[in-house]
Amino acid sequence: MFRYARRQSGEVRIGAIVIGGNRPVAVQTMTNTDTNDTRGCVEQIARIRQAGGRIVRLTAQGEREGRNLEHIAAETARLCPDVALVADIHFLPAVALIAADHVNKVRINPGNYNDKGGDLDALIDKCARRGVALRIGVNHGSLARRIVEQHGDTPQGMVASAMEYLRRCRNREFDQVVVSMKSSNTRVMVHAYRLLVAAMQEEGMRYPLHLGVTEAGNDAEGRIKSAVGIGALLADGIGDTIRVSLTEVPENEIPVAQQLVDYFAKRDSSADLSPSLSADEENRLASLFNPYEYVRRKTDPVGRLGGSNVPLAYGELDDSERKALKEGEAVEIEASGPNPIGEWRLRILTMTAAGDRRPVILRRHYGDVPIEILRLRAAADFGVMFLDGLADGLHIESSAVSEGEIASLSLDILQAARARISRTEYIACPGCGRTRYDLQKTLDEIKSRTSHLKGLKIGVMGCIVNGPGEMADADYGYVGAAPGCISLYRSKEIIQKNIPQEEAIDRLISIIRADGRWNEPEPQTPSHP
Repeated sequence: MFRYARRQSGEVRIGAIVIGGNRPVAVQTMTNTDTNDTRGCVEQIARIRQAGGRIVRLTAQGEREGRNLEHIAAETARLCPDVALVADIHFLPAVALIAADHVNKVRINPGNYNDKGGDLDALIDKCARRGVALRIGVNHGSLARRIVEQHGDTPQGMVASAMEYLRRCRNREFDQVVVSMKSSNTRVMVHAYRLLVAAMQEEGMRYPLHLGVTEAGNDAEGRIKSAVGIGALLADGIGDTIRVSLTEVPENEIPVAQQLVDYFAKRDSSADLSPSLSADEENRLASLFNPYEYVRRKTDPVGRLGGSNVPLAYGELDDSERKALKEGEAVEIEASGPNPIGEWRLRILTMTAAGDRRPVILRRHYGDVPIEILRLRAAADFGVMFLDGLADGLHIESSAVSEGEIASLSLDILQAARARISRTEYIACPGCGRTRYDLQKTLDEIKSRTSHLKGLKIGVMGCIVNGPGEMADADYGYVGAAPGCISLYRSKEIIQKNIPQEEAIDRLISIIRADGRWNEPEPQTPSHP
């Protein structure tokens, strides 16, 4: 809760790379080229390596793609010998056995591996013989029907799915296993990872963790959402490798991921990371907080601050609310040390223990870092406090960024943390070899035509593998169904199936109009010289 310390995991070798243990957190990405296109894949892998990425995943949705991994691996070994390759398996478990002959790690999704009759024991044995690692990759949007019936579509269900597979790996004495618990909902994602860590600890498991927010989108929004979810876990010392999933070219993901890793790596070597607390005091304060579910701290409202009001950015406070802060009716807590989350938690839970119900605004100054860096650091610091319901407002300061940019960043952090919806949210996948349309261009067009619709969630997904599931809490969905064909969804219900791509955005807008959720964008005021 208050002291920064990395979770001690076991080591897993992925080709020339070892993750876990005391190793630095590794960064990785996934190609969006056709896995049958050897040259295209290898050229993109080379660009990823040039950006600093040494773990690269490729989709292997069929036997043809699985077998072509042999050629991709051979060319990669020649051009980028220090790059580790990972095969991503979804609906055909037999392809996992093929891929294991050619790659350094195989990722399977328990949600559909079981449903398709996958022989997990055979895959484990083959991975053990060949020195291939295995990732148990649980996705919130694709839990097996049996798991959903028993546990619901919940973080607890995700943990049950993962633990079932981990026990089978342990029973076969196979420990080269990595686990992930991904969701496009940052609150679900963070709670699932925390619950998994607790479940593994209870059974003496130390498998490394792969962190990521699925379908985070692009541009500032995608970076902020990823930093909120991944940062919340890195702040608690959880995570051994990360992927920032952006609807952009994959090499763009690497520097963003590395900046997050570097930000938290500095906390490893800092001399003063923890407040002076006895073990009894720390346990007493920690018992006031439940890290496994969202419960907002109870406060007495002061104007629009606290109570049941949505959290506010500092720039939104009116004169009376600023006066209340000055006079102590509400509290502003500034964190200046290297572990801001520990500082904030300590102050807030100390207030809670004393029965102090005043609203809290969090404050931190980031110096003169550029906006690109500020977004990641502020999202990683502030986001978790709103995911956990501990704060009522935020005050980001920077000497190099304008007030307008800070105001926009503040609202984006609150939205990414599911604390306040103030604009359209886009749940958009990064694309991969399964995608059959220009995902980046389409997302940009959908955003340009719908970004004025306050509070809607729109999913833009490359294919049906994770699409309908991962965008399950979206209001509307645009999903690639086949080359040149799109299916449109209202929530989980398919509304129009296999329609021509050139008509799809207009039809999506027509559905939103028919539902009474459309309003015309306000006309732009022309600028005058």
